[in-house]
Amino acid sequence: MDYSVKGFHHITAIAGDAKRNLTFYTEVLGLRLVKKTVNFDDPGTYHFYFGDETGTPGTILTFFPWQGIPKGRQGTGMPTEVGYSVPSGSLSFWKERLASFGVGGHSGTRFGEPFLAFEDPDGLPLFLIEPGQSDDRQPWVTKEIGKDVAIRGFHSTTLTLRSVTNTAAVLTEVFGYELAGKEGHRHRYITRALPTAATVDLIEAPNQSPGVGAAGTIHHVAFRVENEQIQEEIRQRVEDRGLNVTPKIDRNYFYSVYFREPGGVLFEIATDNPGFTVDEPIDKLGTHLMLPPQYESRRAQIERVLPALA
Repeated sequence: MDYSVKGFHHITAIAGDAKRNLTFYTEVLGLRLVKKTVNFDDPGTYHFYFGDETGTPGTILTFFPWQGIPKGRQGTGMPTEVGYSVPSGSLSFWKERLASFGVGGHSGTRFGEPFLAFEDPDGLPLFLIEPGQSDDRQPWVTKEIGKDVAIRGFHSTTLTLRSVTNTAAVLTEVFGYELAGKEGHRHRYITRALPTAATVDLIEAPNQSPGVGAAGTIHHVAFRVENEQIQEEIRQRVEDRGLNVTPKIDRNYFYSVYFREPGGVLFEIATDNPGFTVDEPIDKLGTHLMLPPQYESRRAQIERVLPALA
């Protein structure tokens, strides 16, 4: 089996208010704002990256916070959940902490792993999961959230589909995943490329309505490869299956190719290189507005348009 696809690089979602989004993920969940930049296609909109200290692939949840965008609708043809890994025994801490911010949730178990489910301010479904195997990734910690309870990074994501068959084929035949088990309509796929930030659950929901992408929904899931050479090999595999795939695109902090898998979900293949320290040192990550080179000459104009965060 080819394990060159190493789980998740990042997951990108949509929010409706930039300041509220920033506050929730940094102050409530305790993630680090690794990068503050703008949407490449819409420079009047922020692009936030939240993760661990350096924005390690597999920890990065990113947002396009379009001010005033209406709430979306979860449905088929889209990713519908973000699962984070937290230490064993920490769910009681998180339940109390979320409640102190007025965030309700419910507990349960999937595939033998306890979870706490809740929503972010835009309605994005989030799960804190105590994984069955140890997760030794070093988390970003704050004064209120210590290492013993802090979020480690991604555990999983869920794709809701009318049929799982063709999506599963992409995961197994292109990305090197394998079926790990089933619970009802939920099919769990894992890769042996690495033990964390890699699980994909597919829910088969033939009678559910298609999702509507807007605030509180996931825009795309990015899978991780080590470098551009491997990326091109995976890109060719996708193209050979008759799927439309983009050329390589420079995203400043990684290189990307995109395609829509047969179930309708937008997938990205993103490289580890060059990383988030190409334009800011580690201790300054996320502290300045970093613009793509093509927009630097318009900095003053862009800064006037972007919503206030203070």
